[in-house]
Amino acid sequence: MHLETSVPLLVPDLPSPQELMPYLQRMHAARHYSNFGPLVCELEQLLAARFQVATPAASVTTASSATLALELALTALALPPGSKVLVPALTFVATATAVVRAGYVPVLGDVDPDSWLMTPGMAWQMRQHVAFDAVVPVATFGAPQDMAAWSLFEQSTGLPVIVDAAGAFGSQWLHGSQGTLVFSLHATKSLPAGEGGLVVSTNTALVAKVRQMSNFGINLQPGARVPTGVLASIGTNAKMSEYHAAVGLASLSRWDAGAQRRRELYSALRSGLDAATGDALRWQTTLPGGIVAPGLLCARMPSAADRLRLERLCQKLKIGTRRWYQPLLGEIRGTAARWESAPTPNANAIARDLIGLPFFPSMTAPQLNAVVEAVGQAVVSDRVKALV
Repeated sequence: MHLETSVPLLVPDLPSPQELMPYLQRMHAARHYSNFGPLVCELEQLLAARFQVATPAASVTTASSATLALELALTALALPPGSKVLVPALTFVATATAVVRAGYVPVLGDVDPDSWLMTPGMAWQMRQHVAFDAVVPVATFGAPQDMAAWSLFEQSTGLPVIVDAAGAFGSQWLHGSQGTLVFSLHATKSLPAGEGGLVVSTNTALVAKVRQMSNFGINLQPGARVPTGVLASIGTNAKMSEYHAAVGLASLSRWDAGAQRRRELYSALRSGLDAATGDALRWQTTLPGGIVAPGLLCARMPSAADRLRLERLCQKLKIGTRRWYQPLLGEIRGTAARWESAPTPNANAIARDLIGLPFFPSMTAPQLNAVVEAVGQAVVSDRVKALV
């Protein structure tokens, strides 16, 4: 197998300059470039309509990044300083660092061995042994969380739940349940704004607080206890700019077609990989409906040795791979004083053989075939050795 060009791990799929131009022209005509401009408001309205929330204008707000959106949503809970927040050990570092920056202490918990998610049932069990004051479950690799179950958990325990759904736009919905979701609009996501975050919540007071804190904490609501334009709380500058909203609007206008392309590509890759390895790979299980707009391709190799062999082969062939979310949060050096950890045997087992493979909408047939052949060669080589 020979490739003239490499196969990158990810390639952002953003609108072309031509697609952006109408939105940029509107922005320029309005001379409004930030501070909740017309494009930001339009993007929020369109997204609110997709989520079918009861009070659209008060249930959705944007931010300059998902990390800041999560940090502000956590801050808006107004928990006592040092409160403990349960997060999964298998997640991107921003889930935990947002908790720390909000003034709380992350408590790392385990994930389900099949879905790779921290589930409400697991949180119930952990509550019997570990104290925590809130939960940030993650829609890991875009797999949706069960919001009805998390809503029941929140109502039964009184503990607030904020779902880090960074990579799950199109898959994670409220489905009529109470809850709070935080999405990423980063360049690598299925709905890219270049950079950006989105908070969707049935808790309108939390959304209003996030919006206020994203604008330094200045009150923007007439009739509030603090006059309009006066500092009401300590916030930061986390507003989405009109430039990023322009990209977000252009991306949203073509999102459905892009999501279909992502599903088709994911299905083709998974089928090819299963055929090449004799169904030796282990895949993440999901709720019915699955991942509507996949952003990553992750699988568990048959063994850690298989993963290492594949990584070395891919390095030689210039095929990108990554050990997503590793080292696990509990293994990151220098964090012992920042967060606590419960036993995480499932997360540890997943981390031993989990591999991220190339996945992007512009992937060509030769690139797809190169990835399938490399994985098949790595796994088959191991089986041949075992038979000798």
